Amino acid sequence: MAVATVAAFLAALGGALWLAARRFVGPSVQRLHRGGDSGLMHGKTVLITGANSGLGRATAAELLRLGARVIMGCRDRARAEEAAGQLRRELRQTEGPEEGPNSGGAGELVVRELDLASLRSVRAFCQEMLQEEPRLDVLINNAGIFQCPYMKTEDGFEMQFAVNHLGHFLLTNLLLGLLKSSAPSRIVVVSSKLYKYGDINFEDLNSEQSYNKSFCYSRSKLANILFTRELARRLEGTNVTVNVLHPGIVRTNLGRHIHIPLLVRPLFNLVSWAFFKTPAEGAQTSVYLASSPEVEGVSGKYFGDCKEEELLPKAMDDSVARKLWDISEVMVGILK
Repeated sequence: MAVATVAAFLAALGGALWLAARRFVGPSVQRLHRGGDSGLMHGKTVLITGANSGLGRATAAELLRLGARVIMGCRDRARAEEAAGQLRRELRQTEGPEEGPNSGGAGELVVRELDLASLRSVRAFCQEMLQEEPRLDVLINNAGIFQCPYMKTEDGFEMQFAVNHLGHFLLTNLLLGLLKSSAPSRIVVVSSKLYKYGDINFEDLNSEQSYNKSFCYSRSKLANILFTRELARRLEGTNVTVNVLHPGIVRTNLGRHIHIPLLVRPLFNLVSWAFFKTPAEGAQTSVYLASSPEVEGVSGKYFGDCKEEELLPKAMDDSVARKLWDISEVMVGILK
């Protein structure tokens, strides 16, 4: 009886929290869903990394609805093709048969294989892009790995730092020429509020002396912000902008490496439904920075819920940002 009472109380509490959370995130979620937005991205080509699930998939769905040609850069081609098929079906159901992906209303989906844990894969992907794509209007560095056990990539780098920072660093640099020739163009970097708990330890960037999966994730997200700020400085006068964002806490499969005890899972699920954003809600700032006229010409800024936010001093340290850039160039082989 006591268990049933507690369960009922938690359910009621969860329902109230869920409604409160929906009210809290509502304005930012709704701001991009105006009827006149359809076709806003018509004629634009957008590359999204990790677009087969979670935030990336939700971002692709919205930009597709806005008329963009969306390239899904994904590690697992089969899963990406499956996600692309689902997105096309959803779009047809929403827009109607006369507004299909090739009708001139909604956009087009293209799947390309990209493994950010492999510098070889990144280079092959970029070579294909440069050979086959005449333009690139928006690059969204979205893919990420979260708090995985210690492991190294085929290039010998710690996995979180490699995927979240180094892979995207190389990808962006190799595509800069295409972005510049397509200007005005935009780069959008997905970071996290957890950057606050990270530090850049230049003596152990590869975590060979010690490894804490939470700290290393935070460090990679801090690296995203420092990279964005240094890139914005280097891109001044090119008409290519770059901004970074945090999506908030979102219900995705990013936390698949986190073990939640069986007895705690019901409470965790309750809390996640109450406080976590849906992928569609979490994707709104990515879509905003990729498409909104409101941020045309804005560069080097940090956003959350479709508005600019302040950064901690350690995320604005220009000397650390320049040093990280220089070391990253060597690590990915841009400089020998």
